Amino acid sequence: MKKYTKIHKLSDNKFLNLFKLDALTDSGRSFDYFFVSRRKAEEIKLLTGDSAAEGVVIYPILKDDPEKIVMIRQYRYPLGDHLYELPAGLIDAGETPDIAAIREMKEETGLTFEVYAEGDEAYRRPFFMGAGFTDESCNAVFGYASGTISRDELEDTESIQVLIVDKEEARRILREEKASIRAAYLLMNFLHADKNAPFDFLQRY
Repeated sequence: MKKYTKIHKLSDNKFLNLFKLDALTDSGRSFDYFFVSRRKAEEIKLLTGDSAAEGVVIYPILKDDPEKIVMIRQYRYPLGDHLYELPAGLIDAGETPDIAAIREMKEETGLTFEVYAEGDEAYRRPFFMGAGFTDESCNAVFGYASGTISRDELEDTESIQVLIVDKEEARRILREEKASIRAAYLLMNFLHADKNAPFDFLQRY
């Protein structure tokens, strides 16, 4: 059942736009429904029905010490505060999620990222971010980080502190700090990971 009669694009921004649906309830009553999308008006998922990801979140275990993970603490304007997150970013045209993760890791942290390609592919498929207000979906990319932290490629619109987090600090972040839900759930895996097999949770069980 088609539950809208018309789509209105209400903004014109490079990265994110507001849409209004002339939506319909199950009983046929009309009402306004607003959502945002990173896609062009003719490519929003309401029309295409696909779930291809617009972005990636990166799960970067420190290669020299698998008991540690790379996180970022980033200022988020809608919150007026800093948020504990994992490195993440948008997938550029022509990129695969893996290539986007390698690029974003270098841009945000200065570190080199080596993708871990084994395990069940189900954990790498796109999942939706917040379908109540956006059609955006995201791939998780897992791997090892190495090298030296640097701010050389960081954009001036991004206020990011790079953190090397051990399990004790991860527990503290989960108890005390503002954190993204993507980071929180992936940190739960990190806390139970074996340093000798840090990606074992990706295996099929």
